[in-house]
Amino acid sequence: MTVSRVINGETNVRQTTRDTVNAAIAALRYSPNPAAQSLAGAQPIKIGMLYSNPSAAYLSEFLVGTLDYASRANIQLVIEKCDVGDEAEAAARHLLAGGVDGLVLPPPLCDTEQVLAVLRAAGALGVTVASGHPATGFSALSIDDHRAAYEMTAHIISLGHQRIGFIVGDREHPSSLLRLAGFRAAMAAAGLDVPDALIKYGLFTYRSGLDAAEELIGVDNPPSAIFASNDDMAAATVAVAHRHGIDVPSDLTVCGFDDTALATTIWPELTTIRQPIADMSLAAVELLVREIRAYRAGEPMEPQHLQLDFKLIRRQSDAAPRRRPSIMVSRP
Repeated sequence: MTVSRVINGETNVRQTTRDTVNAAIAALRYSPNPAAQSLAGAQPIKIGMLYSNPSAAYLSEFLVGTLDYASRANIQLVIEKCDVGDEAEAAARHLLAGGVDGLVLPPPLCDTEQVLAVLRAAGALGVTVASGHPATGFSALSIDDHRAAYEMTAHIISLGHQRIGFIVGDREHPSSLLRLAGFRAAMAAAGLDVPDALIKYGLFTYRSGLDAAEELIGVDNPPSAIFASNDDMAAATVAVAHRHGIDVPSDLTVCGFDDTALATTIWPELTTIRQPIADMSLAAVELLVREIRAYRAGEPMEPQHLQLDFKLIRRQSDAAPRRRPSIMVSRP
């Protein structure tokens, strides 16, 4: 029974026991037989995932968690990419018609009412991930976006920066507005102004980050630091700085959000907020599986809202603002 629990990815097993079972499985080169499991009465679970995030780096992190749990628990995972809007609504209907037992909704679809309405109408289960305002009736996993942005802004201020630019993500995403609010709150707490010229809007894409960074760097009295709402836009900001001959971080501090693989594949590596994307996606699938099994057993679970921890990761893209000596003019 214990071996079965480990193979099926259930959580009620001590880690030491799980490690022992996994070591034995590896030594014996054992793999479960799906046909035998079916004959033994194991009812398969089929989960759908809709995806519409413009960041490939975010998708990679998200899939690490979902695929890891699905492979360990013998769960069939069906992934469908779509755009927000009518296409997302049609994709949700298509997955439900295809027999999925529930849906995992990463951003921005976690906040798309058209998709949530389809699930409600069908009486289907769903778990949203990284929603700014978790929907009533569905389980959700997120971090405190407001607090995370506040702490990053406070960190930048602590380095000595006072004129800080901020690149907002897609304004249709509630999490974008929460991060902007956290930035503004930290600036206000430090008694610092936030001129409209230092707030630019992007779409969480690298391309939009290039445009926003060009605007920020081109203003009169440009900022000494720029905080972008995700790593894609922060990486774009670093690229724009390089193009203009601006050294990062000596002349410009750049910070991001998410801590995707992109944060450590550019130079200099990004100081960023680590959002545990893979952990959140794994926990979402695990939670949805528990809800599906409870529903099948006639004991439906109440929706849960789980908030995971974030962490400020400091690397090489931030520093104190450069203090240049005043120009001394010699007089006869």
